[in-house]
Amino acid sequence: MGVSIVGWAHLPFGRLDGLSLEDLITRAGREAMAHAGIDGQAVDGVWLGNLNGGFTPDVFASSLALQCDDALRWKPATRLENACASGSAAVYAACDAIEAGRARVALVIGAEKMTAVSGAETTRILGDCGYSGEAGHPPGGFPGIFAAIARDYFAAHGDHSATLARIAAKNHANGARNPWAHMRRDLGFEFCNTVSDKNPLIADPLRKTDCSLVSDGAAALVLASDEALADFARAVRFKARAQVNDYLPMGRRRVVEFEGPRRAWQQALAQAGCTVDDLSLAEVHDCFTIAELLSYEAMGLAPAGQGHRLLEEGVVAPGGRLPVNASGGLKAKGHPIGATGVSMHVISAMQLTGEAGDIQVPGATLAGVFNMGGSAVANYVSVLERAR
Repeated sequence: MGVSIVGWAHLPFGRLDGLSLEDLITRAGREAMAHAGIDGQAVDGVWLGNLNGGFTPDVFASSLALQCDDALRWKPATRLENACASGSAAVYAACDAIEAGRARVALVIGAEKMTAVSGAETTRILGDCGYSGEAGHPPGGFPGIFAAIARDYFAAHGDHSATLARIAAKNHANGARNPWAHMRRDLGFEFCNTVSDKNPLIADPLRKTDCSLVSDGAAALVLASDEALADFARAVRFKARAQVNDYLPMGRRRVVEFEGPRRAWQQALAQAGCTVDDLSLAEVHDCFTIAELLSYEAMGLAPAGQGHRLLEEGVVAPGGRLPVNASGGLKAKGHPIGATGVSMHVISAMQLTGEAGDIQVPGATLAGVFNMGGSAVANYVSVLERAR
C-alpha cells in the first residue's frame, strides 16, 4: 500500500508571541485539512511531532489536535518525539499505519513553541537531547558539539570557515524569498564570513550565522493510501523512505563521518531506484552550516572534503544542478523542533506540484528530504515524486 501527501499547511515561522502551542497545532491542522478538501470525519488518526522538553507546560499534547475539528473526537492521536527529527518520526509513523492498512487517511502535525522560555533555558532543553553520560563534553551544548565536528573536519580537510559562510549566505538569500521563513534578510557572504559584534563566535569556529534559529512554528500534512487518491486533487508520493539510528554516545563513533545520514541516503536512493543525480532538489537538516556541508558528502554529491566545490561551482544554489535548501533551510526558515521534519516534506510537496511561489525550483520532479535528530543519531531520508 503506497502513501501520498494530498494536502498541507505551513504557518510562518518566527517569534509568535500571540500564539500558544495549542494555537499552532490547531491552525496548521485545520489549514491542512482544508487544503486537502476534507474534514475530521475523513481522518483515521492523528500523529503529532513535538519535542517540548519543557518549552511549554503542554507535555501531553497529542489530543490538542482533536480541537482542529470536533469530528476528530474519538480518533486515535499520538505524539512522537525523536529530538530534532520529531516531525519526520510523526510522518513515518503515519505512513506505517497506512501501509499496514490501519488507516486510509492520516493527519500529521509538527509544532513547537520555543520562544516562551529564556535563551539559557532553550540551550538546556536542547542539550538534554544529547547523552547524559557526556553532558558538557564538549561544552556549550549542541553549538559546542557541532563546533567540535567542524574542527574535526577542518583538521582533516583544511579551514573551511569561508565554505560555511557561503552556506549561510546562500540560505539567507533563499530565505529572503520564502514567505514562511523566520528571517527574510539576505545577509551576504562578507557579513557571514566576518566575526563582528553582530556576528559573534558562538563556539569556535561557528559564528552566529552558522547556527539555526530558535523559532515557533507549525506545519501539517494530510497523507492518504493509494486506494484513497481518487478523492483528492493532488498527490505527492513517497517513492522511498529510510530511517537509520546510530549510537547516542558520541564516544562510540566519529560524528564527522556522518555515517548514519550516509546510510539513510544510500537506503532511500536504492529503494527509490535512483541516484542523487536524479533529484531535482533537496531539503536537508542544516541545524548548523557544518551539517549542510557534511550532508552534501553523505548524500553522495561530493567526496569527503570536497563539498566546498558544490558551492564554488553553484551546484547547490538556485538554478544549479541540485538546489539545496531553496526554502532557506533551518538556517533562515527557522527550526521549531517538532515542526521541522513536517515542514521539509511540506516545502518539497509544494515544489513538486509547482506551488512553491518565489522559492520554486523550475520543473521539479523528484525531491530528497533529510531530517536529523541529535548529532547524526536519528536520520530520516525521504524521496518524493509527484503522482498527480
